[in-house]
Amino acid sequence: MLVTLSRHRYLRRVDWYIVSLLATIGVATLLPARGTSAVALGVATKVAIGLLFFVYGARLSPQAAFSGLRHWRLHLSILSFTFVLFPVLGLVLTTLPPYLLGAELATGLLFLCVLPSTVQSAVAFTSLARGNVAATVCSSSFSSLLGVFLTPLLAAVLIQGELGGGVRFSADQMLSIVVQLLVPFGLGQAVRPWIAGWITRHRRITMVCDRGSILLVVYSAFGQGVDAGIWGRLSPVRLGVLLALCALLLALVLMLSSWAAGRLEAGHEDRVTIVFCSSTKSLASGLPIASVLFAGKDVGLAVLPLMLYHTLQLMVCAVIARRWSEQPAADDRAAASSPASETPAVTA
Repeated sequence: MLVTLSRHRYLRRVDWYIVSLLATIGVATLLPARGTSAVALGVATKVAIGLLFFVYGARLSPQAAFSGLRHWRLHLSILSFTFVLFPVLGLVLTTLPPYLLGAELATGLLFLCVLPSTVQSAVAFTSLARGNVAATVCSSSFSSLLGVFLTPLLAAVLIQGELGGGVRFSADQMLSIVVQLLVPFGLGQAVRPWIAGWITRHRRITMVCDRGSILLVVYSAFGQGVDAGIWGRLSPVRLGVLLALCALLLALVLMLSSWAAGRLEAGHEDRVTIVFCSSTKSLASGLPIASVLFAGKDVGLAVLPLMLYHTLQLMVCAVIARRWSEQPAADDRAAASSPASETPAVTA
């Protein structure tokens, strides 16, 4: 009986989405789409990306994104980490000797650093850690809204051609970004008054749409990478270096954001919001944008840093959130068991 309960609790802790992502990479490695199937997959991927950004537009409330702007110091701090500090750190990491990463992985690492923060994970971690959920929703939504415009712009400015597979904006790329990302997002915003209620009531359906679209993009990206021979060009040493750099990047931002929260004299709730919104990066936004920006290039290698970082952020932030969730309860138990609490109050 105890073994069954223990196993059930373990299964509940397993992030099946991460398992699905890893399984999708495995399937793409063994059975990549080729020929007619690859053409059909390319069309399906473009449709999925458009649908994904349509749902984002319909789900994202501009009022919610801007309603919390009175906490401008908190939001400015988070946006500074997301769109200023992260790109600076990415540029520093790309100055490493080329033999450590290679041009394609360096490009992917810098692309990771210009992405917006995630919404779902940040809100989930903040809620678990008893943080300021309202501020997290506001800040992460605002970050996602800005990311639709800022991420392609920052990628075009920072990711230079000398990194190999870099991004140079052409008229075709501009048109692809507008058609695949901005137009569906704008349409979603336009019809939001009529479908927002339905989306709210059917979160499971929209979650399947979100995650199914992402898995399709992952399969397409890594399938193209397999055809291009990315695994033959990615040595275990480079993979280990990339994993170490992603861990270092996450650790630095976690420490710096916690320090910034202390400098702002933020309470526990706002500190949780600053740390989780500043340190997380959106896989849901990153994969579709990468498939547009790196069209015709090694998309698999370009998104590999994002995949590794996303997996690390989920595991590390989950541990931090659980630890923070226990602190208030521990403080309450300590206060309840203190001698002062057992002494009757003196009344006049």
